[in-house]
Amino acid sequence: LPLSGNALWYREPAANLASWSKDWLPIGNGYLGAMVTGGTTDDMIQLNIESFWSGGPFANSSYTGGNPQASQAVVLGDELGQIRKAIFKSPIGETDSMQSHLCSYSGNGFIAVSRNTTASKHNYLRWLDLDSGLLKTAWSEDKASFKREYFCSYPTRSCTSYLKSDRPLADTLSYSFVPLQLLKNTSTACVDASTMKYRGQSVDFGMSFEFLAKVQTVPRNMVQCQMILADGKKTAVLTVKHATESWITWVGDTNYNIDAGGPKHDFSFEGPDPHPSLARILPMVTSLSYDELRQIHLRDYEEGFSSKFSLDLGGIPNFTKSTKDQVMDYTRDRGNPHLELVLFNYGRYLLFSSARGTLPANLQGVWAKSENPAWNYHANINTQMNYWGAEITDLDVTASLWDYMAKTWIARGQQTAKILYNTTRGWVTHNEMNIFGHTGMKDWGPWVSATWANYPGKSAFMSHVIDHLDYGSGSIEWWQEQGWPLVKGAAEFWLDNLFVDLFHDDGTMVVNPCNSPEQNPITFGCAHFQQMIWELFNGVEKGFELSGDTDVAFLSEVRAKKARLDRGLHIGSWGQLMEWKVEKDKQTDLHRHLSHLVGLYPSYSIASYPEGGSVVGLSKSELFKAAATSLKHRGDGRGPDADAGWEKVWRAACWAQLGDGEKFYSVFKYAVDTNFGHNLFSLYEPRSYNPIFQIDANLGVPGVVMNALLQAPDTSSYDSPLVITILPALPKAWSARGSVKGARVRGGIGISFAWRDGRPHDVILRFDRMKAYQSREVNIVHNGRIIDSFVGEAGMVRKVNV
Repeated sequence: LPLSGNALWYREPAANLASWSKDWLPIGNGYLGAMVTGGTTDDMIQLNIESFWSGGPFANSSYTGGNPQASQAVVLGDELGQIRKAIFKSPIGETDSMQSHLCSYSGNGFIAVSRNTTASKHNYLRWLDLDSGLLKTAWSEDKASFKREYFCSYPTRSCTSYLKSDRPLADTLSYSFVPLQLLKNTSTACVDASTMKYRGQSVDFGMSFEFLAKVQTVPRNMVQCQMILADGKKTAVLTVKHATESWITWVGDTNYNIDAGGPKHDFSFEGPDPHPSLARILPMVTSLSYDELRQIHLRDYEEGFSSKFSLDLGGIPNFTKSTKDQVMDYTRDRGNPHLELVLFNYGRYLLFSSARGTLPANLQGVWAKSENPAWNYHANINTQMNYWGAEITDLDVTASLWDYMAKTWIARGQQTAKILYNTTRGWVTHNEMNIFGHTGMKDWGPWVSATWANYPGKSAFMSHVIDHLDYGSGSIEWWQEQGWPLVKGAAEFWLDNLFVDLFHDDGTMVVNPCNSPEQNPITFGCAHFQQMIWELFNGVEKGFELSGDTDVAFLSEVRAKKARLDRGLHIGSWGQLMEWKVEKDKQTDLHRHLSHLVGLYPSYSIASYPEGGSVVGLSKSELFKAAATSLKHRGDGRGPDADAGWEKVWRAACWAQLGDGEKFYSVFKYAVDTNFGHNLFSLYEPRSYNPIFQIDANLGVPGVVMNALLQAPDTSSYDSPLVITILPALPKAWSARGSVKGARVRGGIGISFAWRDGRPHDVILRFDRMKAYQSREVNIVHNGRIIDSFVGEAGMVRKVNV
């Protein structure tokens, strides 16, 4: 185990497939993913390719991305107009008259690794080293010592499983592909004496995939490939004898092409057969020795992950209790600062391992065992949560997210805007999406109402795009070429889909119709939408100068409608922040979503509301008190509708934003106690036999924890000071000592600091040298007091005396 204790570790292999989500351990490079049991005699490696999906144009050439036919646009526009009128004329400001084939990510199968031995095993250990990105096992048998290592290398786009014994193997070691039963046209074959191939199609005879795998040995050439009969079907098997070292390296891909998703390619997303490119890649990778391949991975992991950022919460590693035992012992009453740190680092590891390919991390990350897992892409909080920790902990993992948005949302989303909303400008997409440009409403039959389907708000939920520029992660060139077109197109859509509030007749502009995500009723002026659109329009104003755009008429229109926009900030009869402009909130509502608090976290329309201001006739303290009231009544995330990890960590982040460190920590511990498995995967009912995995809580944890240690929410204008708060919600359990090194905040600022007994020290800020960052007032705050105030400049280094 690493001396740092920065690892997940166990004294036994993972069990059968039913324990996949709570015991198996993950490796990945974005392009490929694998889950591993770490067995000694029999080892199973479950395989994934990021782009292997069922459905879409591969299964149906008339696939429209969820959109009705273009000929229906006029009729649908008329229907939508009638719905708006009905909502405004309703005495309660709502309607129930709205109703609206998604596709699925898929597993690929397994590599089975077997040894024909019955020898007793001793001193077994299995661990995922988060300092190196290596998954390892070790054990002894028959006076011999064995070790295995597994990793997926990003630079080589390959994965490897390595076995070493200090004595030549007396038994036979075999490797074979095991297809998933429901996949179509699966076959395996020997390519040469040391290489095998596995091909197939998705469950609907759509997309094709292929893996190539080669086994190498020390001494060399101790491997052969044979076709054997297994379960009535010929199967390729690679066998090794008398070697001291053996490793299998595999590559895989599909015929999906994200660059073939526009009108020019008739939205086909179809690329060439994967075999020729795989046949080029594998020989290049396997021309390297195992040590060379391992070093390439270690250098990439260190440069991109372990050397850039670090966190210390003051916990002491436990080298006597395994991670499984620590999880089982964990309670909301006690907590475990070191296990919490491992969970934080694990969240960064999972994002780093699943988001650097062609596609962004979905709600499985890049790991799915079946042909039809529970989750794909959800964008009313979950996809955003996946990336909460990326910018602030300096993970360079967002390129695939911007490409995905630009190449699968905009073109189809422009069609959706025209057909569903009679809008000729901009683009829109809805909540549940796939990799084939599904921008229309979800349709799973007549029971799917607008509660689930009607979420055009994703096109307004663009703060992560704006943040990428503001944190200094994205260049001005990126902003002009990719970021700005995304933001401008989203803003154009909403310019045409805001309407004067005829219910209150107060002259403000509102969204109509809308529903707070996954919640009834269908109404107007939902706080979630109003807050996000206001922030989107702010982003347009702030980013216009750097965009190179000369469309000043567009900018003027944004400013004019922003001035009339209802901000979605209203306090109700029991002191709550209202979720809808017409009061409908219930004190007993435990819904999983905190949609009306999005401006508290992860966004800023509440968090950065001006001190001493009354922009909407309310003070900041009044808004914070109302947000706390809503948060308290929403509960800790144990409602009857979900009891999921992601809803709990979101609540924890909101309490941190309100400066309540003990409430933050209490809810955070509750999430760890009730929603994480032995392998620290975020699960529904983790103590059940076969729990459902959903990765957003895992990936959200780094952002949530950092929000208790460091806050610098966006502001409505660059003229407003950037307020950086250090240790805003530090719980007592972490207060003795700790440190943050290499964090980033907006303004292109790197920041490091330490603390002892709850008091920060050694605070250092480093400002990027990018031209994007103009001189700006910066206030450093601790314990409610400004401890330093200065004008930041590009290239500045500032030491803060506390």
